[in-house]
Amino acid sequence: MNPKLLIVDDDEEIRTQMKWALAKDYDVTLAESRVTAIEAFRAQQPMVVLLDLGLPPHPNSPEEGLAALSELLGLNPLVKVVIVSGQGEKENALQAIGAGAYDFLTKPVNMEELKFLLKRSFHTAQLEKEYNEMQKLVRTDAFEGVLGESTAMRAIFDSIRKVATTEAPVLILGESGTGKEMAAKAIHQRSNRKDGPFVAINCGAIPETLLESELFGHEKGAFTGAHVQRKGRIESANAGTLFLDEIGEIPLALQVKLLRFLQEQTIERVGGRQSIQINTRVVAATNVDLKKAMAAGKFREDLYYRLAVVQVSLPPLRERENDIRLLAQYFLNRFSAEVKKPSLTFDAEAVKALNRHAWPGNVRELENCVRRAAIMAEGKRVTAKDLELNPGDPDSGITTLKDAREAVERRMVQQALKKHGGKIAPAAVELGMSRPTLYELMDKLGISRE
Repeated sequence: MNPKLLIVDDDEEIRTQMKWALAKDYDVTLAESRVTAIEAFRAQQPMVVLLDLGLPPHPNSPEEGLAALSELLGLNPLVKVVIVSGQGEKENALQAIGAGAYDFLTKPVNMEELKFLLKRSFHTAQLEKEYNEMQKLVRTDAFEGVLGESTAMRAIFDSIRKVATTEAPVLILGESGTGKEMAAKAIHQRSNRKDGPFVAINCGAIPETLLESELFGHEKGAFTGAHVQRKGRIESANAGTLFLDEIGEIPLALQVKLLRFLQEQTIERVGGRQSIQINTRVVAATNVDLKKAMAAGKFREDLYYRLAVVQVSLPPLRERENDIRLLAQYFLNRFSAEVKKPSLTFDAEAVKALNRHAWPGNVRELENCVRRAAIMAEGKRVTAKDLELNPGDPDSGITTLKDAREAVERRMVQQALKKHGGKIAPAAVELGMSRPTLYELMDKLGISRE
């Protein structure tokens, strides 16, 4: 569908000539006065208007044209109004620019110049429209600090709303960088424990020899260096929420003690004998397949079922439809203020590069990429070069043959499912496999069955 263009001129011959010259590229609407122009604008909502200043009932003065300009901008401040004026009206045209017109041309109009100016006008109008829509989303659609407009993320928000008001333990699954801790905080903030502490611990970042003391605390003299009594993270989370990130990294011996805490809601500090009652809600997270870990004897089955009363699976960024642009703009707004470069925006090639990248590091990778781009940008626009992404390679984040194979499989499965409206049977036929095999492949690739 061609973009809509409104031409306002009291000369019927000029209107007809312009329509004839531009009808191939634009959906042209004609008007001969301020009143008919406003009616046409309300009905068609064009992004660009060609406006003659000399309109009836005062064709020899700019009065009606300037009034029309004011009304058009009042109806839509983003519309691009290009003034078409005679040589003797140049001062009036400049006055119109000061009143908000986008540009002006003098009669007789050079058609090639007009076509070039229209192309630029529509491009600018589209960019501003997208930017304003994105700004509106960034301001209003954050769910407890988590941004997302995609169907996948709206489903996650629904799950969080449902589970937050319960006391059931939650296991959050997702690739590294998908925002598991932010989802855990959202659960906490929506719960009855929101006024209590939110205590997080990364179980994979603490040496095994220190993890027990970090979780359960220790008494004075419990081991060399234990000069004072110290509360652990579990005890610190009393009356609040305990977030155990990378739960799959906990050693088996400590899994037994953690299971006992989940069953009895009591702990003993390292080196202590006193049983301490704890009232906390546990949310755990992992980016590894705990079922495979159980099969390999690395994770206790009884602990898994205690932690996974409710599961929330966060989608990778590549499966979140238009969220890449939304998140990128949010991060750019934040970082441009930090580096004293306000109002930075992405140019068209940068947007393409963002959408083409595979984002194996998910939201965390996107955040770091945009931070670097904000620092490197020289003008008011962030370019594809500033992002340091390969704009010609959709799989530029892939480094191994296994990753490449999975990326191809994921794209083909997603395309087949999208083509058939999410129906498994016809998608399986198109992919040349059975339904059970497709289900198995979707599980392996982390693609939702919904």
